[in-house]
Amino acid sequence: MTSINQQYCFNHSTGQPVYLFTLKNRKGISVSISNLGAIILSFCYVQNKQSHDIVLGFDKPEDYLDENYLSKYFWMGAAVGRYTNRIGNAQFKLGRKLYKLPQNLGSDCLHGGDNGFDRKVWEVKAFGATPFPFLELQYQSPDGEEGFPGNLQTTIRFELNELNELSYEYKAITDKATPINLTHHSYFNLNNGEGNILDQEVRLHASKILQQNENLVANGKIDPIKGTTHDFKEFQKIGSRIAELQVYDQSYVCDDPRPILKLVAEARSKKSNIQLSVFSTEPILHFYSGKFIPAITGKKGTAYGESSGFCFETHQYCNAVNIPDFPSTILKPGDEYFQKTVYKVSQVLEK
Repeated sequence: MTSINQQYCFNHSTGQPVYLFTLKNRKGISVSISNLGAIILSFCYVQNKQSHDIVLGFDKPEDYLDENYLSKYFWMGAAVGRYTNRIGNAQFKLGRKLYKLPQNLGSDCLHGGDNGFDRKVWEVKAFGATPFPFLELQYQSPDGEEGFPGNLQTTIRFELNELNELSYEYKAITDKATPINLTHHSYFNLNNGEGNILDQEVRLHASKILQQNENLVANGKIDPIKGTTHDFKEFQKIGSRIAELQVYDQSYVCDDPRPILKLVAEARSKKSNIQLSVFSTEPILHFYSGKFIPAITGKKGTAYGESSGFCFETHQYCNAVNIPDFPSTILKPGDEYFQKTVYKVSQVLEK
């Protein structure tokens, strides 16, 4: 039967209670999520009566506040906002006003600043098991937080259905025009989170990438990728050509730009016989091969490090607040921001 379990963990330094919720479907698939950072701690797929946890994480929410992790921080499994990826020179102009943001990666602003949505305790708005296990969290970001204008109300709803699909759905409203570009930052490893991901295969439904400067900030140009190292139109091992680049940390322009759910990425492991398919309403998929994951001990004592996991981050165009030719990422009062992404797990369809 489907179920959702709520477990109290501790009180945050802000005084807010932190919980761990475990969603489970009839097939035994389970996902554990905390209202701390809207973090996905585990995503367990059952195959041949064996459970495979396909995301990196820690054993309990408290571990995400450990000083050792915070000093090596890499947004493991967390919600990202108000603005994912890099904002060049940590600033943008809206109307006649120049807004300055935290420079938390060189001279740029990465993933919303020093204290983004990933570090907040989200309010639990609703949870239940009907018709499928779901969890709804909400965060009220005040005007001026991390330098962004407007009081922004953001809701994220997770749901686990009987097709072995975990979805997350963002909605947001504001009382003042503000940039917004949200994603979720799970690190996947289809081999039960063990070893590196270089032999796992990826296919991306994209023929172009956003050109980036030396600091990996989108500069407004778009490049075709046919026949290049970035070409994943057919399944390729992540490690097959990585020596030419050292790391994949690149934003792909999805072939279908429409704001509807469509297949944007796939990954598979011949070792575990597990396949991950990603569907999203978003036009951009950022693929990161995890080169800069630090040496750290994760759940059940698993050693993480370089290339321990990969990310599929779905979102709007990067650095669009500074590039007039890109689609606007400004949310205005009276409008609603929306995005939905689905992670579907299955057996490998092709041997």
